[in-house]
Amino acid sequence: MPARLYVGLMSGTSVDSVDAALVAIGDNTFELLAIHTAQYPADLRAALLELKSSPSVHLGEFIALDNRVGHTFADVTVELLELCNTPASGVAAIGSHGQTIFHQPAGNYPGTLQIGDPGIIAATTGIDVVADFRRADMAAGGQGAPLAPAFHEYMLGHASGKIVINLGGIANITVLGERVTGFDTGPANSILDEYTQSYLQKPFDSDGQLARSGKVDDVWLETMLGDSYFALPPPKSTGTDYFNLDWAMQHPVSEALAPADVLATLTELTATTVADNVRNYGADGAEIYLCGGGAKNSFLIERLETMLPSIRVRQLDITGVSGDACEACTFAWLAYRHLQHKTGNLVEVTGADKAVILGGLYPGNRNAGHH
Repeated sequence: MPARLYVGLMSGTSVDSVDAALVAIGDNTFELLAIHTAQYPADLRAALLELKSSPSVHLGEFIALDNRVGHTFADVTVELLELCNTPASGVAAIGSHGQTIFHQPAGNYPGTLQIGDPGIIAATTGIDVVADFRRADMAAGGQGAPLAPAFHEYMLGHASGKIVINLGGIANITVLGERVTGFDTGPANSILDEYTQSYLQKPFDSDGQLARSGKVDDVWLETMLGDSYFALPPPKSTGTDYFNLDWAMQHPVSEALAPADVLATLTELTATTVADNVRNYGADGAEIYLCGGGAKNSFLIERLETMLPSIRVRQLDITGVSGDACEACTFAWLAYRHLQHKTGNLVEVTGADKAVILGGLYPGNRNAGHH
């Protein structure tokens, strides 16, 4: 089958922007053609963060946010196609991850919620949309996350010794080999960014500069590391509804800590939990490939390199897979899998009873498209 075009849409747990990737996928080919990123409007981002942190919301407000995120995702797609001079009619499907609002993989009634109405994306673009990828895995007894390890395996193969670490709002790890291991290790950028935004009125600690100047508070670090999540064996997944600034600050932390010391300690938390899992699940002589926003934090990378002296830490880009676009590419690929009636989850990663086709299909009315 000749390659066809797909768009992948992703907004991560840090709720700062929407990534759109245009890719060409064939039977044995995958090519990233373009990536376009758009920031959420400030008021929408604030409302989404409020929704994620607040346990109760009026249903009318919730529906309005679902609608607005859908329009934002649709607009980013239209912009991407215009930038690439690509007609909507040339795109086979859009894979939209949506914006995660809540993820609860444990308990009597596990579930996950991503908003960004796929019907609006389909109606606005005129393109078929595959969305809501996590529910089918959860219905089959899985965690619904992480889904990227299946794409990492597709792109990088089974060769053992390759470890992909995505440092998004939450950190997750993929250990490739005959049997793929993949799970969320714990917090990455989410708490750091939440702290700088709440206390320093800065979007993030650029390149970890402030954290680098701080001193780790060992007592606070040990208290956080005592959280039961870190000791859980995989399969496991988590979210910012669990690991957030409230979670970090509920630990008896000295109110007198300077901001640099807070950031140094939170960075150390991420580095320690990631490094522990690399040691526990990684192969000897492994190479680590980093992606996600935290891959640009040179202080965090230095801490990882110090903790894992025998392992090469590099950027995912050197493998030919874009670190910035990796997650958006994942959902373009999962849309392709859906259209091919192929399964998209790895049971050894999510813990599902069986491999299943992921996502629901929302047909686009081709005549209503922009092109």
